[in-house]
Amino acid sequence: MRATAALVLLLIGLAAWSRPVAAQTGETVDHTALRVCADANNLPFSNDKGEGFENKIAELLASDLGVPVRYTWFPDTIGFIRNTLGARRCDLVIGTVAGNDLLQNSNPYYRTTYVFIYRQDAPAVASIDDPKLQADSIGIVAGTPPVTLLAQKGLLGNLRSYQLLVDTRFQHPAEDLVHDVGAGKVDVGIVWGPIAGYYAKRETPPLVLAPLNAQKGPVPLDFRITMGMRPNEPQWKLTINTLLRKRQKEIDKILLDYGVPLLDDKGQPITQ
Repeated sequence: MRATAALVLLLIGLAAWSRPVAAQTGETVDHTALRVCADANNLPFSNDKGEGFENKIAELLASDLGVPVRYTWFPDTIGFIRNTLGARRCDLVIGTVAGNDLLQNSNPYYRTTYVFIYRQDAPAVASIDDPKLQADSIGIVAGTPPVTLLAQKGLLGNLRSYQLLVDTRFQHPAEDLVHDVGAGKVDVGIVWGPIAGYYAKRETPPLVLAPLNAQKGPVPLDFRITMGMRPNEPQWKLTINTLLRKRQKEIDKILLDYGVPLLDDKGQPITQ
């Protein structure tokens, strides 16, 4: 029954893709290509050489739609949605946090979390409450959720902050943070999982990743990731959700190959 229902939905979505729907629904999706809004310098997510995991996922979806991928590039900072999706220069953001009210969300297609990173010869760090952190220098990107928790633990004096909003054509602070941990300039880092997983394994030797404990209060550390579209384009959302269901296993493999720490619905790590 599930397979049959998924096939029906897929056929509905692909039929909608193949015919002009703007006159019926007001949707303005370009059906001649998969038009993706992305950052040209934002590995591990995307770049203009097609090397990011979001590039690979876009290619996977486009292959099912039978069209090429066409990008609109803009730095992933203030104004990204307004100047890409909002300006109708592209039709899909491959990765955004569920609940982003600037756009319409697809169904979540992965869940990930913030992680500790530290050198292999360093003592393990188990949680924000680990006494080891009282004496450690802690690298962190300013303005991210773990900063609030560290402040509650009286650890702000231990922090080495890295900038959050930058022009990715020139600056890559989270990558710098990972490298500083590997070089011994910082004892432990707290980094968004996809970035940590990608760059930690490029250090020599690779760094250790340890997911932060999930938080039940007002400061979540793990998030569900969706694709983003313009509001009021329900047929496009149906098409994308159908493709995500069909390709979930392949998407998981891409993410794991890039070192993204994945969590299941119960918050437990997915390893294969």
